[in-house]
Amino acid sequence: MTLAFASEWLNLAFRWAHLIAGIGWIGTSFYFIALDLSLRKREGMKEGVSGTAWEVHGGGFYHVEKYLVAPKELPDDLIWYKWEAYLTWVTGFALLVVQYYFNASSYLIDPSVLALTPGEASLISMFSLGAGWLIYDRLCRSPIGRNVPLLAICLVALILGFSYMFTNVFSGRGAFIHVGAFVGTIMAVNVFGVIIPNQKKITASLLKGEAPDPALGAMGKQRSVHNNYLTIPVLLMMVSNHYPMLTGHPHGWMLVALILLIGGMVRHFFNRHEAGDSFDRFWWTLPVAAAGMIAAIIMTAPKDYSAAGAVADTTAIQIARTHCAACHAAAPTHESFDAAPKNIHLETVGELKRYADQIMVQAVQSDAMPLGNETGMTQDERETLGAWITQQK
Repeated sequence: MTLAFASEWLNLAFRWAHLIAGIGWIGTSFYFIALDLSLRKREGMKEGVSGTAWEVHGGGFYHVEKYLVAPKELPDDLIWYKWEAYLTWVTGFALLVVQYYFNASSYLIDPSVLALTPGEASLISMFSLGAGWLIYDRLCRSPIGRNVPLLAICLVALILGFSYMFTNVFSGRGAFIHVGAFVGTIMAVNVFGVIIPNQKKITASLLKGEAPDPALGAMGKQRSVHNNYLTIPVLLMMVSNHYPMLTGHPHGWMLVALILLIGGMVRHFFNRHEAGDSFDRFWWTLPVAAAGMIAAIIMTAPKDYSAAGAVADTTAIQIARTHCAACHAAAPTHESFDAAPKNIHLETVGELKRYADQIMVQAVQSDAMPLGNETGMTQDERETLGAWITQQK
């Protein structure tokens, strides 16, 4: 068993586990936000119940009651929704280690951005995730945390500040995945370090017949709302590596700003709809999200190479053999691959023509390929290859 083969299976296992845990976490998060917003006061509610909801699913009817104050007795099988969040972060960090730390030269480092050793890049990664949480937590606990609009501005500025740093330290792929990991860490530690501990303290006080500290509930609610609005943006960050038009953009942090705007507006639309608000109170979120999407499309519009001069087939194949064939070959020479990624071979003119569109996206319109620009592919070479591909149309 080769190291590359073992690494692939670790990658697949952690990615699968991360996907399963993430679906569970996001699913429960979205469900409880929707449930909380759909609760209604009804006649005949039990003492301590603040609202109820009737639901139907899978042929069954469910009657849910929400207590603001815990009943005098709670069952031993009380369910705490926490492991989904914990496992999402643990499997996500494991995937970060396998995909980016173990293969830092290919996926995390781009010498044209900043020359780093794998150890330096990994340390910067871990330090940034921890530092981001500490700054975020201090903001929430400071007087700024009591001013919702000001706190929202500061949190967006915090994410964009780290996004700008990531795009000037890591490769495009590494930068975007770290924005996702940065936000995901904030969300997971909100659950682990604030929401669940505070809920346990409140429950313990109520069962003792004591009045719980109202600040504990307010803090937990604040962090829960933050997680709710950050979920849609972080999901796109996590799949961004499939889209070089995002990760290869020279101003990726500006795209992050648009993703935050679009995701936040869409999440607010659903929140207010589920709360039963009148449409005229939140209609504006959709045009704002659409404007953000249009701006992102304009920013990522492909460059036109039709005006460039003629390029010979021999020139194109020489560029491909220099910068692509180490991985994309019948017998790859790159240490990280036993077989060509996606079974794409780029050793002949015919193969270049067959995969011209993918080459244009990955290696011409962006610098996603070669991985980490290990071979030092220049901008002139990318434009020359783009001109040759345009000639084939």
